[in-house]
Amino acid sequence: MSQRGRPSAAALELASSARIVSLVERQPPPPDLSEEEAKVWVAIVNCEPADKFSPSTAPLLAEYCRHVIHARRIAALLEQAVQDPELSIKDYDRLLKMQDRESRAISSLATKMRISQQATTNHRGNRKASGRRKPWEG
Repeated sequence: MSQRGRPSAAALELASSARIVSLVERQPPPPDLSEEEAKVWVAIVNCEPADKFSPSTAPLLAEYCRHVIHARRIAALLEQAVQDPELSIKDYDRLLKMQDRESRAISSLATKMRISQQATTNHRGNRKASGRRKPWEG
């Protein structure tokens, strides 16, 4: 039969010292990513818990990184296009459509990997509970 009331500090200390802590390595970027893409990979992986990404999710994250770099390049082309007087409306429209495609791909992949704000907040705008037990819950 368990004790009633709050657990004592000694009981909590015993419970916490009995647990084994394991080291989880962060997923390294695949060798086929470019240097720019690898930087995006590291930034994303470092913002999440170490065990969030596994080898099975690596291809999805790699594609996300590629789309982010493509979107940056298209944004740079759009900046140049604004200053180019010889650019036709048709070419400018084509660049805008390319940017829209990349944005949709980034949004879709981020939602599927649950790294977007939509995936990490509830309908009230609060952060969702991680589902993990709190350290003091034993």
